[in-house]
Amino acid sequence: MDNRTNEKASSLRWKILRRALISRSSPPHSDDHSQTIFKRISRRTSHGFNLIPSYIIDDERDSNKRDGSSARDARVCYTLPIPDAPQLFLTQRVDSCADLSDFEICNRYNIDNTGLVCNWPSEDVLAHYCLSHADIFRSKKVIELGSGYGLAGFVIAASTEASEVVISDGNPQVVDYTQRNIEANSGAFGDTIVKSMTLHWNQEDTSNVADTFDIIIASDCTFFKDFHRDLARIVKHLLSKAGSSEAIFLSPKRGNSLDLFLEVAKENGLHFGVTENYDEEVWKRHEGFLNEDRDSWPSYDKGHSYPLLIRITL
Repeated sequence: MDNRTNEKASSLRWKILRRALISRSSPPHSDDHSQTIFKRISRRTSHGFNLIPSYIIDDERDSNKRDGSSARDARVCYTLPIPDAPQLFLTQRVDSCADLSDFEICNRYNIDNTGLVCNWPSEDVLAHYCLSHADIFRSKKVIELGSGYGLAGFVIAASTEASEVVISDGNPQVVDYTQRNIEANSGAFGDTIVKSMTLHWNQEDTSNVADTFDIIIASDCTFFKDFHRDLARIVKHLLSKAGSSEAIFLSPKRGNSLDLFLEVAKENGLHFGVTENYDEEVWKRHEGFLNEDRDSWPSYDKGHSYPLLIRITL
């Protein structure tokens, strides 16, 4: 990345926000150089690690879609790379414009709206990791925290013979998408019970979920420092006191955010281990994005894009 790009990064990110907020009817900026710089500055990506192959099968911009989804939505087909695995069809936002009503809901519930923006790369890696370690989920009760569109939770439900999978988020809009997608994919889950749940990490009463789950999963949930204490607290409540449960997080360092969260986790009596190279295929693609495959993911940065594996226990 050239010096000029670094010097103007903050200014360019404001331009990205402006472009997301202006009317969708406005024509896109056609300056090729500006578009290239935007791609290098923006942390949102349509590339990802591509570990779970996917493609859009329904991108109609029709506000009267039969399934009740909005003109901002599309159905995305995910094909699990294992023999005889079912396909998953998840309705997701595909519109690159933001809506002020999204931010109003964020303010009302003290949450962020990143789960609506896209399926983030760490979720793709988490889904791949869970698929590669399917045996640890068999006959277990699993909850995904801060799920966004919950690809990892759906992958576990469809391929690991878990007894129950709860896909949770604090954003009610996200939970609505999750519930619709559970209903649309019900035939893929076999005997696994799959539920959606609105779960705020700072909620006082956790008696309905405390000491209930065998495995907690989460991806890229440690970025917002204001939520660290609540996240550590809810993880501690969710982990089984029997001592056999654990939380599996995949999170990039994102500056010092991950380190600060781990400090808070330690203060809350949680134990953890951090692994950098935990999967041969993920590591291979990571090295490619840093070197010969650089142009395919221009904004790729190890600290912001490569998720570390964190395993947390009581």
